[in-house]
Order: sequence, then C-alpha cells, then structure tokens
Amino acid sequence: MWRLPGARSALRVVRTAVERHSRAEAATETVAGAMERAVVRCVPSEPKLSLSFALADGSHKNMQRDQSEPLGRALSRIATNALKGHAKAAAAKKSRKNRPNASGGVSCAGPGPEPAAACEPVVKLYYREEAVAEDVLNVDAWQDGAVLQIGDVKYKVERNPPAFTELQLPRYIMAGFPVCPKLGVEFGDPAGSLFRWYKETKPGAAEPEGGGPSSLSPSSPSPGWTETGVDERVYTPSNADIGLRLKLHCTPGNGQRFGPSRELESVCPVEAGPGTCTFDHRHLYTKKVTDDALIRTVSYNILADTYAQTEFSRTVLYPYCAPYALELDYRQNLIQKELTGYNADLICLQEVDRNVFTDSLVPALEAFGLEGVFRIKQHEGLATFYRKSKFSLLSQHDIVFHEALQSDPLHKELLEKLALYPSAQERVLQRSSVLQVSVLQSTKDSSQKICVANTHLYWHPKGGYIRLIQMAVALAHIRHVSCDLYPSIPVIFCGDFNSTPSTGMYHFVISGNIPEDHEDWTSNGEEERCNMSLTHFFKLKSACGEPAYTNYVGGFHGCLDYIFIDLNALEVEQVIPLPTHEEVTTHQALPSVSHPSDHLALVCDLKWK
Repeated sequence: MWRLPGARSALRVVRTAVERHSRAEAATETVAGAMERAVVRCVPSEPKLSLSFALADGSHKNMQRDQSEPLGRALSRIATNALKGHAKAAAAKKSRKNRPNASGGVSCAGPGPEPAAACEPVVKLYYREEAVAEDVLNVDAWQDGAVLQIGDVKYKVERNPPAFTELQLPRYIMAGFPVCPKLGVEFGDPAGSLFRWYKETKPGAAEPEGGGPSSLSPSSPSPGWTETGVDERVYTPSNADIGLRLKLHCTPGNGQRFGPSRELESVCPVEAGPGTCTFDHRHLYTKKVTDDALIRTVSYNILADTYAQTEFSRTVLYPYCAPYALELDYRQNLIQKELTGYNADLICLQEVDRNVFTDSLVPALEAFGLEGVFRIKQHEGLATFYRKSKFSLLSQHDIVFHEALQSDPLHKELLEKLALYPSAQERVLQRSSVLQVSVLQSTKDSSQKICVANTHLYWHPKGGYIRLIQMAVALAHIRHVSCDLYPSIPVIFCGDFNSTPSTGMYHFVISGNIPEDHEDWTSNGEEERCNMSLTHFFKLKSACGEPAYTNYVGGFHGCLDYIFIDLNALEVEQVIPLPTHEEVTTHQALPSVSHPSDHLALVCDLKWK
C-alpha cells in the first residue's frame, strides 16, 4: 500500500505506543488489579445513553438508561445486576464443589456453616475522587475519566470513545485480490484506527518458539493464528494463504484516543482466484503512479448490483455468466483489484450502488491514496475519485438534467425549443439522468484547476434525441462552471454516453453542432420528433479514440463510453490498451468470472499542454 513515508512512520509510532500501553495495562491488572473499562455512549440527539461493562463473574452487561434519569436509579439497577451475577457465580462454584469425584464420591466444601446470603454490593460513581450525587442526571454524571465502583471492583469510565458500529469481512476472499473490511466508526475514523491481520496456522506447522497464542494443540479444535506482518486496513492474500481463514484485529481510533478492540474472523477460507483476468495485462502499463505532469484518467461503468442481481439479468441479459460471478461479494473483489491496479489520478464511475461506494470503493481506493464523491440518481449513481497527493476538491456542481432544464436560466432557449414538441418534452422531463461536476485544484500549483464531469446518459436504443438534449444541457452547464465560475479551466468529461460514434450525440460533441434535420431527432418515430439545431463552443476529442466496443454482452457490442478532453489545454500521452477480443470472449461475453462488468474501463494518461 502506498503512503507518505512520514505518515507511515507516525502511524507506526502511535501503534507501538498503543501496544505498549496495552501490555502495561495487562501487567498492571495482573500485579495491582488495575481498573476495568466501563464504556458510556451518550449522544445529545438520542434520549438514552448506553453503559457497557463486565462483571466479576465474567458476564458482560449492556444497559440502556434515560439521559434525564437521576444517577441513583442507574446505580441501583447496576447493583441489582451485580447481585444476580454474584449469586450465579456462587451457585456455579457450589456446583463444582459438589459434583462426583473420580472415585464416585462427592467433593464437599468441608465442615462449617453455610456462607451468609449475598449482600447487595455498594455501587458508587466518583469524579475527581469525589462521589457524584445521586440526584445528578445521567447525562451529566457519566463523565469521561469518572470511576465506577461495584463492590471491590473499579471501572474507568470512557465516554464516547471511538467504536466500530459495523465490522464485516467479505464473503469471497481470493488470493491476489485486496481484502477490504466493511466498517463504520463512531467518534473516530478509519485513518486513525489500528489494524493487524492474522491467518490460520496450518495443521502440522511448527509451533512458534515458546508456544503462545499462535500455537495449535491436539486437544484444542480452535485454530491457532500467526501474524501476516500486515498492519494496514487492506490485506492482499497470497497463494500461500489459500485454504486458510483470516482474522483481523482492529482498534478504533481518532488520532488521539482509542476505543475497545474487536476481532473478526473470515467465514470462509481464502480461495484460489479465477486465473488470468481481463485487466491483468493492462496493469503491466500502470504499475506506478504517474508523475505530476500527467493525469491518469479512468472511466468505467462497473454494473450496478441492482441490475446484476435480477432474474432478468441471470436468465436473459447474462445467461452465459456463472451465477456466483454476478454476486456482489464476488464482483467487488474484481472491481477493487482492477481499479487499484490502474494507479489512477482520476476515476469516473457509473452505475455505482450507494452501499458499494461507501462500503467497498471508498475504503479500498482510500487505502491507495484516492478520495471520492458520490451523486445518487435513483437506484444507483455516479462516483468521482481523485488522487489526494495531486488534487484537492474545490467545489461540486452536480445537476439533474430535467430539473436544470426547467429551472436554470442557462437552458431557457433550449427549453423554449423543446416546448414546441410536447410529446418529446414530456419524455425528456421523465428521465432521471444526472451530471456530476467536480472542480479540482492541483496540490502542487494552486493556479492549475480542472473541471471533471461524469455522466450516464439515457440508455434506450430509441432515445437518441433524449441523449442529444441531455448532452446540450450538460455542455451548457459545464461551460458555466469552467468559464463563468472558474474562467478558462480545462475540462475532462467522462461517462457512459450510450451512444456509438455513428450517433448524433457523438457527432454533436466532436463537431460542435448538430443540424435540425439529423435523423436522431426522430429516433423514436414521428410522434416524438423534435427538430432543432444545437451548437457548443468546446473543442473536444475522444482521448481513447473510437474502439470497436466498450460494452460486450450476448446480444450487443459497441462503443458507448468515452473520455472527452479539452483540446485547448490537454493532450493524450498514452492510451492503455483494451483487453484483446480473445480475452473478452474467453467466457463468451461480459460480465464473466474474470471480468466484473458488462463494460470495459477506459484508461489513458493525459498531460497539460
């Protein structure tokens, strides 16, 4: 994983300090009976607070109490719970003493009276060595650093420490593919948290010197674990891990505080990968991040899960694809590996499920130095990622096409033209397509800015005139951002435009105009005819040319995706070759076990003129 050397060094210092602190705590507990931990979660917007701690009998208590309740009532409930725990522990101890011994007799506690009935333990809360009054409300009483005493046991109160709200490993884990845990952190962030990966000890493997927690014993069915040496959020298993399960030990943090650690074991062992993938050969061209003079750009429709996981998709659209290869857990492995292997500076994605963005793409790409923004459409949306060492996000100017067309004065003339054709206008205004526009600024030269646009135009084969209208709205909006708001900044416009090079939409973008008699104005018949002439002032080029196809499914293949660049400011340094036709059709069509989408990613290196 790539990191700034300084950041890696700082994180190592923090990690070492935490581990020393943990060892010191353990030693103190052994020698002097150090305080246990009582974790309090208290959020102003919620009526209740939660209190979590372990009793002397080993049971764990999770309590919910009203924030407005007096402390005395909460302490009384804790005392009742502690008494129940004490009684349970005493009963278990008595049962052990009285069970039959090896000779068939009964082991007794010996002569003497029965122990006195358990008394309710004293429960007090102290803050700065003074008892907190029982009429103080819970919200004010449970302060960070307070001490809860239950009988002879003391607990250090930690109020709102960093904590994992969600923690999950993917179902499919494959050798050679990055494993990124799905996690949510409250009162902290993943960047300030600590991670350590382990793998199962192979049966029969030599025990670590001195035994220890990583060793296996014949009498114990539970696995032993050995450290992998990886202490980052993302772990890429090797072939040596095949057949072994993984374990992740993680400690939530925020850079200053650390919360309770958790461990997570994979359900299934690491599997062998699918063999050669369509993108493996492409990665040979993108082994390193480009220098500052270049901008490696990716545009990719990654196939939304909401479309891949339907009966129609499995039986009609992609009947040739193995059902497991359409499952999100499987495809995410391939998507993460493909995208991280491009070492891109800009990534524009279409058909991105919201949960895929937050749970998969953000953590995986963040680990490789990229940051992302998301724009929802209806069931899925658009995502734009940028390399943090090269760019910072200045502003966002996203629009919904039909909303902008009706409400933004920029499009007044276009709307007036469209209003002459009521049937066509109705269809255009029903579409939910969106445009994502991000203005980025170079981290090396603040005078260098760039406008990055990303879209997914209407899909229907007969919707040519709708795509023309959408593109006219898009280009007018992009001009406003790149000329009026940020004068003379260059444009990169990526997307799935659902238009081949022979269509009116492509002609309009490349030539700068479309005549009113173009055949696409009647793409859905005479009833929806909407003849008009359109122009735009940009000088745009398809950076990756016009490949034979970027979409290849059983019933169709064609070039639908483009990276349009502003020729006044940018030029193409190199285009990363697409997979060969043999690679694409190895499993008949896309998607497949070796390719996660029905589209191919476009990848090119651009440079400033």
